[in-house]
Amino acid sequence: MIEKKEVVSRKDIARRVKELGQAITRDYSGRSLVVVGILNGAFIFLADLVREIELPIEIDFIRVSSYGSSTCSSGAVHCTKDTEIGLAGKDVLLVEDIVDTGRTIACLKELLTARKADSVKVCALIDKKERREVEVEVDYAGFLVAEGFLVGYGLDHAEQHRQYPAIYKIVSPV
Repeated sequence: MIEKKEVVSRKDIARRVKELGQAITRDYSGRSLVVVGILNGAFIFLADLVREIELPIEIDFIRVSSYGSSTCSSGAVHCTKDTEIGLAGKDVLLVEDIVDTGRTIACLKELLTARKADSVKVCALIDKKERREVEVEVDYAGFLVAEGFLVGYGLDHAEQHRQYPAIYKIVSPV
């Protein structure tokens, strides 16, 4: 069992997801929006977020890997499941659990832009700006978290701990 400390409560997550949904609804009104969740981490966040977006939307997923079972990114991004919806001429909102180094998001923005999407923006539950290695903008950020390895609400360590309803920092060695 890991030792963990709550960083963001379930209540704060629900409030912030509602605010993000309202902002996305306002910003994409009258446009053709495809929400693309980045698996596996974003599935819980995406499910709650799309219920707060009051627009007709399409939903798809892409799966990439850069961590494996480590707590440090390998720096290499591998696509293991691609989108299935045509993105040309549509606005795409990439939904991610956490943006830290920026490598995954930069790679995916480049990939989806090359598919002739009208726009590609990013919505992330957690933005860890101090860990950036590649300059990327998070257009809709849930929370800025300065440090620590996080789990819960979709965030994992070696595919474990996603199911927690809040976000925790691991305080014991893993």
